Amino acid sequence: MKSFIQKWNQLSLVKQILIGLIIGIILALTIPNTAKPIVILGTLFVGALKAVAPVLVFFLVMSAIAQHKSGHKTNMKTIIFLYLLGTFLAGLIAVIVSFIFPVSLTLVNGAKGVTAPGGITEVLKALLLNVVDNPVKAIFNANYIGILSWAILLGFALKNAADTTKTMISNVSDAVSKIVTWVIRFAPLGIMGLVFNSITTNGIESLIGYGKLLAVLVGCMLTVALVVNPIIVFVNIRQNPYPLVFKCLKDSGITAFFTRSSAANIPVNMRLCEKLGLDKDTYSVSIPLGATINMAGAAVTISVLTLAAVHTLGIQVDIPTAFILSVLSAIAAAGASGVAGGSLLLIPLAASLFGISNDIAMQVVGVGFIIGVIQDSVETALNSSTDVLFTATAEFKKWRKEGKTINIQKGS
Repeated sequence: MKSFIQKWNQLSLVKQILIGLIIGIILALTIPNTAKPIVILGTLFVGALKAVAPVLVFFLVMSAIAQHKSGHKTNMKTIIFLYLLGTFLAGLIAVIVSFIFPVSLTLVNGAKGVTAPGGITEVLKALLLNVVDNPVKAIFNANYIGILSWAILLGFALKNAADTTKTMISNVSDAVSKIVTWVIRFAPLGIMGLVFNSITTNGIESLIGYGKLLAVLVGCMLTVALVVNPIIVFVNIRQNPYPLVFKCLKDSGITAFFTRSSAANIPVNMRLCEKLGLDKDTYSVSIPLGATINMAGAAVTISVLTLAAVHTLGIQVDIPTAFILSVLSAIAAAGASGVAGGSLLLIPLAASLFGISNDIAMQVVGVGFIIGVIQDSVETALNSSTDVLFTATAEFKKWRKEGKTINIQKGS
């Protein structure tokens, strides 16, 4: 057993996760009833990540700002620009692909027990209310907009605090980060439970009827991940972008795919930024911020499903309206984290642009929930991996201007 554990620890985390994934699939296909108890492993893993992520973000951001030295430049302006650009282009790609490959839907009953926001003003209002949320309540409910706002305010308020106070905050931040590394060690077992539960609960039968819709959705997201994002990275760092793109997809996208939560993947992204040698003052803010506003996958989902409803109803769409949809989907996607149900519940908002009634739009949401096992997984993988990709791109752009060598495998 000791020899086995030593060999297991010598494997990279990605290889361990792939082994857990394969075992989960085999158990789900061969002995689903006997192996059912392993579902708890996935629940515990995601629960642990979701529990530690809000506390980690709060202390990391507060500590980074409190200890930030005057004159030390961060890349936040560049990163925010890349976040917004990437989300808009994702929505635009989804609109273009939806026109080339129009999809018609067999509408189903709307999602029960959920309410879509009434308009963009309601989404923005919810975001603003989240900013001024009670800090304890924000951490308890994993309201990352509220957590970020309080962490930033406290960080600035503590800039002139005694060094001993700053050291204490830094020590707490390091301690929480250590707990995160312990949790991530259990990722192979957690993902084994998650993939087992996904296969035994949803199967593939319910997805076959929506194969074309899934192909368009996944195709758009892959286009963004493997074509659009690499172009953005190349323009900024002026070298082959794919080593960085694939590293982010491998080390961040895989875990995000199975946890289906950008928030739960924040600790994973923090660890990847550290491995890449990025500036902690920057990524401790940009990664949790990206989990709330960098939503390329959500923009794709909103655009594709909205235009699927449009094609189903035979509504003619002109180019200016399609462009407006791209902008609206990007704005709505940035607000997805502030709305219960995420990107799917923002479809009625986009559908209203074409005069589609809320009743029909909610039937489209129902379709979204059916294909959610794949749609949400791929969407989260794209969203979360892009947080690290754009944070690293901004940092490497700065290194290039300073004449530093960019080594993607080992950071600087």
